[in-house]
Amino acid sequence: MLCIILISVLGIDMGVLLQRSGKVPGVGMVHAPISLLPMPFPESHWKQACELAPIFNELSDRVSLDGKFLQDSLSRTKKVDAFTSRLIDIHSKMLEMNKKEEIRLGLHRSDYMLDEKTKLLLQIEFNTISSSFPGLGCLVTDLHRTLLNDYGEDLGLDSKRIPGNTAVSQFADALAKAWTEFNNPRAVVMVVVQTEERNMYDQHWLCTVLKERHNVRTVRKTLAEIDGEGKLLPDGTLVVDGQAVAVVYFRAGYAPSDYPTESEWGARMLMEQSSAIKCPSISYHLAGTKKIQQELAKPNVLERFLENKEDIAKLRKCFAGLWSLDGSDITRKAIEEPELFVMKPQREGGGNNIYGDDVKETLLLLQKEGSEEDAAYILMQRIFPTVSPTFLMRDGICHREHAISELGVYSAYLRNKEKVIINDQCGYLMRTKISSSNEGGVAAGFAVLDSVYLT
Repeated sequence: MLCIILISVLGIDMGVLLQRSGKVPGVGMVHAPISLLPMPFPESHWKQACELAPIFNELSDRVSLDGKFLQDSLSRTKKVDAFTSRLIDIHSKMLEMNKKEEIRLGLHRSDYMLDEKTKLLLQIEFNTISSSFPGLGCLVTDLHRTLLNDYGEDLGLDSKRIPGNTAVSQFADALAKAWTEFNNPRAVVMVVVQTEERNMYDQHWLCTVLKERHNVRTVRKTLAEIDGEGKLLPDGTLVVDGQAVAVVYFRAGYAPSDYPTESEWGARMLMEQSSAIKCPSISYHLAGTKKIQQELAKPNVLERFLENKEDIAKLRKCFAGLWSLDGSDITRKAIEEPELFVMKPQREGGGNNIYGDDVKETLLLLQKEGSEEDAAYILMQRIFPTVSPTFLMRDGICHREHAISELGVYSAYLRNKEKVIINDQCGYLMRTKISSSNEGGVAAGFAVLDSVYLT
């Protein structure tokens, strides 16, 4: 009972917070959902995930530069997915303008699950936009270490088995180095946020570290505010509310709900046309879509972008089964055994995927309609990780549950023309959810923040 009280109090005291509702910081805040104790995870698979990070960074950068590959791969999706179509239109406009992103910044997170049957570490997805929780994830690691330093002997756990988590400081370092490369000391880093942002404290931690370590100022703006206050100078400089912008850091703009009017789309186009460093640029954004993930898993496609055969083998080893819906054999198998598959649309943020009998029903409906709507989805092998008993804390209440976990490994990539300035693994995010839950988003309400305990 003492541990439960301590972790609830520490969670608030150390700043592991979410906004329940509203726009005003501090009003309606609660401690973020967290686990009572860190989740065991094999050290060998931990090292594997960390080693993959710089390879995925390099792959993502090279894919982003291949406009034809992006356009061709997403051409069928564009016809049936209005949101992705608008993103592709912006990308097409940049290609027409011959717009070059000489300074490219990616703050990524690659998510994995450890499949119980095969003992393989399999990738869920590679996030290129709004990779959340670098701030709160680090705090949860510190919280669990504090708990084990005080009670580890009684629990039979060693705090040294929790790997250090430097995600927030390394993300801040990457943003600061990008700001330096832009070479305008009066410019700011602009964080693009949602109108009602539940995860503002995670963002504030990152901005605070950026200011304290590097003396780089940040401003927070919604897409609508950028449309109303932004303009381009003749030299391409983006100015918002009178301030030049060096880096645009997207923590919004990944979902259709972020673009309720044409104003938001106008803001996205304005930023893409500017000389500001975009994190991510529209090409990086598209490179992280589910359809591109599925295309990269096809035979001989990785070889289009990478030369090192060992790196290619390492990536392929972590690929789960991925298919388009234009193959009759795989579609028939998914209808017969829907529990073995997940249907994924081109969406981020949690709560969008289709599981179980809904897979069968959706596929049968698509077949009956006979349209090209199937191009809006991909099929993915469903991964079944080990189920473990654990304690989950939400709203100050502890629940004993059977749970599964998902490991996210952060990474940063910064390049100026031909010079790679940063290509590093940058800490991690462990999320744990009850085994009966399909989705895994923390801010979306499906999972809790956790830490890794190496075994």
